Amino acid sequence: MSRINTNVPAVIAQRHLSTSQSALAASLERLSSGLRINRGADDPAGLIVSERLRSEISAVGQAIDNSQRAINVISTTEGALDEVSRLLTDIQALVVEAANRGAISDDEVAANQLQIDSAIDSIARIANTTTFAGRKLLDGSLDYVTSGVNSSQLADVQVLRANFGTRDFVPVDLVVSQSAQHATLGFPATGLSANGGVSVDIFGPQGIITLSFPGSATAVAIANSINAETDATGVQAVASGNPPGSAGVRIESLAYGSNAFVQVHALNGGQFAVYDENGNVVERDEGRDAAGTINGAATVGDGLKLSLHSRLLDVEIILDQGFGTGSSSFAITSGGSLFQLGPQVNSNLQENIGVRAVHPNKLGNAIIGFLSDLQSGQAYDLRSGKFKEASETIDEVITQVAVLRGRLGAFERNSLQTNISALQITMENLTSSESLIRDTDFAQQTSELTRSQILVQAGTSILTIANAQNQNVLRLLGG
Repeated sequence: MSRINTNVPAVIAQRHLSTSQSALAASLERLSSGLRINRGADDPAGLIVSERLRSEISAVGQAIDNSQRAINVISTTEGALDEVSRLLTDIQALVVEAANRGAISDDEVAANQLQIDSAIDSIARIANTTTFAGRKLLDGSLDYVTSGVNSSQLADVQVLRANFGTRDFVPVDLVVSQSAQHATLGFPATGLSANGGVSVDIFGPQGIITLSFPGSATAVAIANSINAETDATGVQAVASGNPPGSAGVRIESLAYGSNAFVQVHALNGGQFAVYDENGNVVERDEGRDAAGTINGAATVGDGLKLSLHSRLLDVEIILDQGFGTGSSSFAITSGGSLFQLGPQVNSNLQENIGVRAVHPNKLGNAIIGFLSDLQSGQAYDLRSGKFKEASETIDEVITQVAVLRGRLGAFERNSLQTNISALQITMENLTSSESLIRDTDFAQQTSELTRSQILVQAGTSILTIANAQNQNVLRLLGG
């Protein structure tokens, strides 16, 4: 049939040409933008997934930047602590030199003290001026703030890490179930007379000495002889009943804990015997570490020190010597340095680490002393002659700074660097997934472009033919 009002073949050709032109336009858009999805209509489900992936990629990228910035903060802190360590090593050498009293004059001791004062002042300056982007690092600003610490029970509290989560404060409940003890031995002085005197080796954490006591020696005289060698042995003695009810001598280690010991061995003396506190005949006794729990978790005991190391709380507590057993509580109210290391903001993806102040009056502890005690006019001024106390204090301070540097180094290596590596792998996988959904496959799309171009050209030719078919009607009219 031939009609001129409605050219159905032309309508069909127009529809197919329009479809081909739309496909050609889509191919050109994808090739020019590099994206397979340019608008929601291109792939609604793919758009939703790819936008979520883009959000995660952005968050992971920021987490990597956060971790790298945290490394910069830690590196700056550790660099300053390295200089503090160098100054402390110099102070230690000056103390040891000043103790050589047989070969050093009072003027030289005074000169050493001046150098120590200068070094301590430099440490205070480093503590006050070490900053990163305007934030002070070693003045105690990054240390934790505690409240309610009973100083008559707890000699020192060091909070190394506390995860607050959504809490305003972290409660710390300490229960001491076992007190720390000295190593203790004793022997009855009355036995010396029957044996005509005795020679004994007394061995302690610092070393061993040999003493000889006549049969007439009293308990007080024996204790005095042992105490005269305390520096060499690390033990002290008192005239006391041991076993109970007898006049004798009690020997105990200066230190507490399982690392402390006392050993007494008789070289001669017949029936001479040494007893522990329970009346058992022994030659050696060891101290006992404190034991207990912190927030219900078992602690690690080392003499008077109780430590808890967990993801939520990392704390070290030194008990007062007179505490014994019982409970004590305090709270961590604020402080620390919070690092956001993950792509979501929650406590599982955050690390909170404290950096103690390195001011001279903060380095050390209440039992041994503080670095500031070595300054002129203070308790361990070199001119006071208390070289042993000064040496023990500086040893403790050096250990504290070294441990702090080690903690920061472990945090950088085991937490930050590994976190960056893991996040980079996550970034690669997320980016690959997002690209697979959203990016244009140029090999496929160029084939689609060629096909669409051919269809458009063919559709244009067919439409031309369809439009020309109406002219055939003129032949029927005799035209």
